[in-house]
Amino acid sequence: MADPPPRYVSIAPLLKKLSAPPPLDNTVKAEDIALAFSRTFENELNGTQTAALLTLLHSTGRDRHPDVIAKCAESMRNAAIQVNSKALRTVVKKRKRGLGSYRGGLCDIVGTGGDSHSTFNISTTSSIIAAPILMMAKHGNRAQTSMSGSADVLNAISPVSPKIEALTAESLPEAYEHTNYTFLYAPNFHPGMKYAATVRRELGLRTIFNLMGPLANPVEQHIEARLVGVAYQELGPVFAQALLLSGARKALVVCGQEDLDEISCAGKTNCWLLRESPNPKYQGDLNDEDDDDDDSSDDESTPRYLVKVENFEVGPEDFGLPSHPLSEVGGGKLPKQNAAVLMSILRNERNKDDPILHFVLMNIAALLVVSGACDSDTCESGEVIKEAGPAGLRWKEGVKKARWCIESGRALAEFEKFIEFTNRL
Repeated sequence: MADPPPRYVSIAPLLKKLSAPPPLDNTVKAEDIALAFSRTFENELNGTQTAALLTLLHSTGRDRHPDVIAKCAESMRNAAIQVNSKALRTVVKKRKRGLGSYRGGLCDIVGTGGDSHSTFNISTTSSIIAAPILMMAKHGNRAQTSMSGSADVLNAISPVSPKIEALTAESLPEAYEHTNYTFLYAPNFHPGMKYAATVRRELGLRTIFNLMGPLANPVEQHIEARLVGVAYQELGPVFAQALLLSGARKALVVCGQEDLDEISCAGKTNCWLLRESPNPKYQGDLNDEDDDDDDSSDDESTPRYLVKVENFEVGPEDFGLPSHPLSEVGGGKLPKQNAAVLMSILRNERNKDDPILHFVLMNIAALLVVSGACDSDTCESGEVIKEAGPAGLRWKEGVKKARWCIESGRALAEFEKFIEFTNRL
């Protein structure tokens, strides 16, 4: 069915305020920016005003303010096609995937892109491999700043690829009855994005839309833990604060010192960890996670958990792995080539010292660590590595668990269940 003709509204007063030169006051509330931003998803802004808004946010630096990012991401999620939260919560709880301090909720691993390093599809591969331990809800799209985006590489899987376009908000809860892994293809959940597509393409500059992906997961309220890569250092603390403002409780924001939106295999990576701790003033039952997306279920005035941000560095040696130059882990190839590498990792066909494998293992390990799964003192693959590294966390145990996901065949099995389910839709 064709879209109805647009009924444009004017945001001229907001644009005028944003563009006011010093010494005039151009202060605008994040809520007002987010309201104007939300108009794009409803096709209520004409192209001229959309371009002006995006350009002014970029030129004033407002699109790098934590409160603006958080509020605009919230407006994007509100405009998305909504998932049946009760059905999703019920099926995820039935899976009973808790381990250590990981409570069995959904997890995501994603990067902002735009780091210009053209590395292999690390977050996509990592999301699949983590699925035997974590309930994964990988949010992604086609390439925006590279040759092979997450959706592109999945569509190139051979001999049978998952039908990512077939998984919708309606069928998502059912998917988790069959597999721990799902890929949420952004256009299926954010149809309003199409109204800004032409303007974004013609502007040719990075806008706030390029920062929305990691915060626009349509099942945001069900995300327990996430790893977010950012493309340059200044974005690290900004994203950590934006996540905090969005209500995230377990998250690791990372930026390789080369300005890489992954945990780097070449050297140190700067990290900003959102770590939760029980609130001693909370009077409800901390163990009752039925309403985990609503911290006020038992005590309306007091949050269940307190969250603080910690900044530290990790390096390959903290994972018990050697370093490799980024030139040895290049992606930037056609999706078909990257898909072949992804499947060779899943099939455990890579040499144990392969640089790309090590790169992937570090990023999976980091997600497992931040989820709390590595806190457990039991492990299906043998004795737990209890050695603590930066921030007092078990990075080497994360690698051990990641290797088990591959070598046991469990990661490939979960991915094949996802392929089978989506091809039946």
